[in-house]
Amino acid sequence: MPEYRLTHAVTDITGRELLAADTRLTLPVLQTLAGEHKTAFPGCNLLSYCRVQADMVDFLREPPYDVIFHGADRHQAIFDIAGDVVMPEPVLISLYHFRQLDFYTYRHMLLVFALSILIARELIDDRAALLQEVMAGPIHDIGKLCVPPAILTKKTPLTPSEIVHLRHHALAGYVLLTHFFGEHENLAARVARDHHERKDGSGYPLGNPIDNLMIDIIMVSDIYDALISPRPYRPVSYNNRTALEEITHQAMTGIISKTVTRVLISLNRRLKPHYSSCTLSSERRGLPPKDNVYGRKSEDSSDPA
Repeated sequence: MPEYRLTHAVTDITGRELLAADTRLTLPVLQTLAGEHKTAFPGCNLLSYCRVQADMVDFLREPPYDVIFHGADRHQAIFDIAGDVVMPEPVLISLYHFRQLDFYTYRHMLLVFALSILIARELIDDRAALLQEVMAGPIHDIGKLCVPPAILTKKTPLTPSEIVHLRHHALAGYVLLTHFFGEHENLAARVARDHHERKDGSGYPLGNPIDNLMIDIIMVSDIYDALISPRPYRPVSYNNRTALEEITHQAMTGIISKTVTRVLISLNRRLKPHYSSCTLSSERRGLPPKDNVYGRKSEDSSDPA
């Protein structure tokens, strides 16, 4: 098993420390963490929790999601699948906490979830398998509970130490979801841990090459929404063309999945052609937003996201 080590402590929403900073995530540590409350947490339906469904409806009306999710049948299909998602109550409490703490992260998690369902429907035929896979979508960033709000909402480039703290959210999410689901190999926990890894091994926390369909789907959905949505560190978002060109570039250079990227492109077209007919082009006509500081920190230009 790879050597994962926490850079910061992991605490739940109550402030209780689950694991201390510098803890190595060995198999015995994870088994203890998973077994502590294996049957203690009641399950709750995601869409029935507070205003989650109403918020998702509102978010999907915003461009470019209004095009991607155009059509009553598409909306109905998404909410039929999402309506079957049941999670441990502390997971939903933690998700909803972002609605007050950091609305961007709350919106981002729900949009990544909706988009991941739509993409997965194109690639996974079996409904039971699809439901099992998409459960990871709305909670992939839950580890940001362990990142100070001042870092999450900072409008200027992050310092190296702030980037380390931000990147801590991947392993923090793995720890939290292992604890809440009672299983360290749970897909949702692995997606939280690995959604910033990349297919070519250029990501974090370990730089492991990724070959897992659902992680690929969350990875692409995560990048796409991060580019097109309002962020603290830029005055305006990427326009949709430029975002798709950036994602296409990453796919063609082996960083993310080409297949998932083709599905995303097909969903952005009004006629919704089959993704297999969508070709990837290296042509880039768009420009990143002016004064964008995405991917920059105060001392160099590496990507902190």
